[in-house]
Amino acid sequence: MKAVYIKEFGGAENLEVREVETPQKPIANQVLVNVKTSALNRADIMQRRGFYPAPKGFPERIPGLEFAGEVAEIGENVKNFKPHDCVFGITAGGAQAEFLLTEESLLAKIPDNLDFTQAAAIPEAFITAHDAIFTNGNLQTNETLLIHAVGSGVGLAALQLAKARNIKVFGTSRTVDKLKKSNIYGLDYGIYTETDLVKENPKNLLEVIEINNGGKGVDVILDLVGAAYFEVNLQSLNLKGRLILVGLTAGRKTEFDLGIALSKRLKIIGTVLRSRPTDEKAEANQKFIAEVLPLLESGKIVPNIDRIFKMEEIQKAHEYLESNESFGKIVLEI
Repeated sequence: MKAVYIKEFGGAENLEVREVETPQKPIANQVLVNVKTSALNRADIMQRRGFYPAPKGFPERIPGLEFAGEVAEIGENVKNFKPHDCVFGITAGGAQAEFLLTEESLLAKIPDNLDFTQAAAIPEAFITAHDAIFTNGNLQTNETLLIHAVGSGVGLAALQLAKARNIKVFGTSRTVDKLKKSNIYGLDYGIYTETDLVKENPKNLLEVIEINNGGKGVDVILDLVGAAYFEVNLQSLNLKGRLILVGLTAGRKTEFDLGIALSKRLKIIGTVLRSRPTDEKAEANQKFIAEVLPLLESGKIVPNIDRIFKMEEIQKAHEYLESNESFGKIVLEI
């Protein structure tokens, strides 16, 4: 089968499409999927650079954390899927290939109103966002949410999920245009951060929030950025606020005043989806099926696709993702 392959760890020029061994036939609860589309994530870039190796049991040189396709074969214990079913899901690696062997518990059926391209843009972003703000963050309908990097795939997914419950959402971005586009998805207040608003005077961000939120901070923060925003995050949270850490693009080390966390009784929660055991990922997937899939079927929330690339254009796709120009997801046609 054909697959995206990392020849050497480093730049995008080290990516190619090559013939690799097709996965074994499925047994027990396994499903072999004929992948039609996949989507890119920051984890693919980190894996390509050699900084984020695939978990044990997953291909070291074939990236891809989410996919959409058609069931090719099923194991003898599979109950919910049959050959030719259209499915999408998450995996810990290897999704950017013509075939993928996965577990039944990590799959969902694609709603009839979505095609393969749209479906590929959904799993990693929406499962991560739902798990972060609702399962880990316990965000309630009478609370407020702040999303750093609101124009990213996970950021836009979290924005839509929160607005589906009529929750007030603040969002930051280093690009004014991304904030304007986020308004289409219901963003209540966009905050431009390219002018070192956070680094040089973090209180400015809190002032913007308080002015537009009745003098209060926010209850939950989804941080897809990392260390650079940590101090302002603590300042911006209300009593018993929850900080959910997902991304590290702006650094992984910081210093902070423990007194703020203690006095406000804050919860600081780190979360990652890729390296979780299958049963934990399956639990997150079941919540996605129960709570998010109906919203996709009804059209209340939609996939966020920025650009589509052919499999053979994988180098260009990575370069585009690294440019930080994308708004939403980049989809790869396999």
